[in-house]
Amino acid sequence: MPGGIKEWPEDERPREKLLKRGPEVLTDAELLALILRTGDAASKRSALDIGRELLQEFGDLRALATASVTDICRGKGTGPAKAACLKAALELANRVKSRRLESNERYTSPQQIFEHFHFSYRDRRKEYFLALLLDGKVRRLTRREIVT
Repeated sequence: MPGGIKEWPEDERPREKLLKRGPEVLTDAELLALILRTGDAASKRSALDIGRELLQEFGDLRALATASVTDICRGKGTGPAKAACLKAALELANRVKSRRLESNERYTSPQQIFEHFHFSYRDRRKEYFLALLLDGKVRRLTRREIVT
């Protein structure tokens, strides 16, 4: 659509669409546009255009989440501030998905260990060996990572 998002019909704007119908109806590009907040005035591209370009460049949100700030900044209209906002939002999503254990909570099953560490390690590009040091009550004392 021509012009900035503010000139679009109200029911087509990502923010208004989210407020009226919920976040689940938005595309990934529309969600990215809400995080980016503004487009690039110099090239007359909206935040939605930039969101689409990021998805096209990286393939999907998971790949975007693992990209470095430098990689994100290579795109037109995404400087360090926008890249930092994207990385922060994607890290928050990652943290919501991971189950954190309280300091005195016990590990009671392999599934619990998997849920606790899965999202922290699944997208890393190197292989890691993780050693958990536990006390007699199966509470974590510390962890050691070895990069292979």
